[in-house]
Amino acid sequence: MRHPHSLQGIRILSLALNLPGPAALQRCQEMGAICTKIEPPTADGSSGDPMALYSPAAYQALHQGIRILQAHLKTTEGLHKLQHELQTTDVLLTSFRPSALHKLGLDWAALHARYPRLCMVRILGDARPEAADLPGHDLTYQAEAGLVHPGHMPTSLHADMAGALCASEALLQTLVEREHTGIGALRDVGLAQAAQWLAHPLHWGLTTPDGDVGGAHAGYRVYATADGHVAVAALEPHFAQRLCAAAGIDCDGQAIHMRSPALHTQLATFLRHTAGTDLKRIAAERDIPLHVLSSHAK
Repeated sequence: MRHPHSLQGIRILSLALNLPGPAALQRCQEMGAICTKIEPPTADGSSGDPMALYSPAAYQALHQGIRILQAHLKTTEGLHKLQHELQTTDVLLTSFRPSALHKLGLDWAALHARYPRLCMVRILGDARPEAADLPGHDLTYQAEAGLVHPGHMPTSLHADMAGALCASEALLQTLVEREHTGIGALRDVGLAQAAQWLAHPLHWGLTTPDGDVGGAHAGYRVYATADGHVAVAALEPHFAQRLCAAAGIDCDGQAIHMRSPALHTQLATFLRHTAGTDLKRIAAERDIPLHVLSSHAK
């Protein structure tokens, strides 16, 4: 059940550019917050967020319902515009390095002294103090977490999107803390730490080739079909038993049997000779979790 007005009346001001900040701000806007974003000015009045240049579609999707202002924060005029907004802001969201925030007079000590009820969430590349000013991007944070395979690019910007989730969570934490103390609170969110959180299943061995959700369990893997591929997720014994029954295999669905090389071969043979449309029908009739990835059938 959704609660779209959880943040109704809360005013959030974002200085965060690129993906994580706008994605976090969008989530807060969907929860009812009044969201404003300050971007660098441009000569033609277009967005100064780099994402608007390299992915206009993503920029548009993430800024629906967001009030956009332009200000050069290194100028007196720009700082005055920011200070005017901060007077009525509940939470400030940033994505600058700590050293850059300090140069702008936006370090936490200075802000907290001037706006004692203001909360702040800082999205950093790495939340460790000794690494907070080091450069990086989603790709480097994923690589450090072990999520990048040599020779392959990641399928999504996992560190950025996980960082956005962590930032929206941190924002809620600051508001809860302010409710208890009466003064603003600070939270730091590291994209490196967000990537490392996503990588836990890998390091626990769940998604390695010998893990049940990494390919060792015959009921949980991607198979070729007669006209494409299918992702099968019959992990629990009752699902595995239904999958085996559908394939005409005598199997009680227990995990030890689902790791059998012979069973892998039997399921692969059945699926390789079954069309995607037939698999969808079988899944619906027998309540088996699967998704046809591709089908060449007309």
